[in-house]
Amino acid sequence: MSILRPDVERPRESRAGDEPRAGRAEGGPRAGRSEARPRGGALARAACFVGRTLRGEWYGIVVDPLRQLRRRGPAGLLLAFVACAGVIFFHAIAQHSTGETVVRVLGGVQGDLPLWLALLRTPVSLYVPALDLPVWAGITQLFLAFALAELALGRRRTLLIAYASTLAGTLTVRVMLAMGPGWWCLGLPPEVGQVLDTGPSAAVVGLFTYLSVVRRAPIVFTLTGGSMVFESIAKPNLAGREHLIAVAAAIVLGLLHERGRHRRQTATNAQDTASA
Repeated sequence: MSILRPDVERPRESRAGDEPRAGRAEGGPRAGRSEARPRGGALARAACFVGRTLRGEWYGIVVDPLRQLRRRGPAGLLLAFVACAGVIFFHAIAQHSTGETVVRVLGGVQGDLPLWLALLRTPVSLYVPALDLPVWAGITQLFLAFALAELALGRRRTLLIAYASTLAGTLTVRVMLAMGPGWWCLGLPPEVGQVLDTGPSAAVVGLFTYLSVVRRAPIVFTLTGGSMVFESIAKPNLAGREHLIAVAAAIVLGLLHERGRHRRQTATNAQDTASA
């Protein structure tokens, strides 16, 4: 008997009126194997589910973008190269006191800035790294996020998701500052308004999260969103909150895209059925 199909073979042993087989299954040496069969079936189904999930994520997150790269060539990585070059450029400038001031004026976004100025600096802030963190540690993540997103989603949608994730964090922090301390730990004290935002890391988190939603990649989603939740718990700060906001914004955008795609597919199928 196969342990992969217990739902098919078990009824033959418990069929009404088949007493000799039932008695042998209860007291014979095959009883132990009969009891172990459901456990083996559950493990096999779990292993198959994990295997299908890993295979789907491998093709959706890695194989398909690589095919697009082979078809489009290095031009398909334009946003990734520009993002890395921009971060390296602003990091090099910020090593000097005058350059650090220039970087803050061009792309430094803080919660206490006027709204119009914060919106003006937000696009540049995508390329301004956090000055108190090692920039080279995030270059690989930055390149992978923009490269995979550009190849899988296209250049326009990649820029939209990156900007929307960053802007969501910037605007939500202003709301938290307006709420003030308290409010079930949602509000922020006024001194937090002088802290610079996360820079490109919110865009990276948003792109990975959006990809995991539209490509149905629960493992990548767990690694991305789960790590942000762990970060916000282990080290509660402004960056952790902005990362969580970026994750939430990317989830909403991904679900809206999937809903629109489902509606378009349903309408197309209805038109095909009517024309047939």
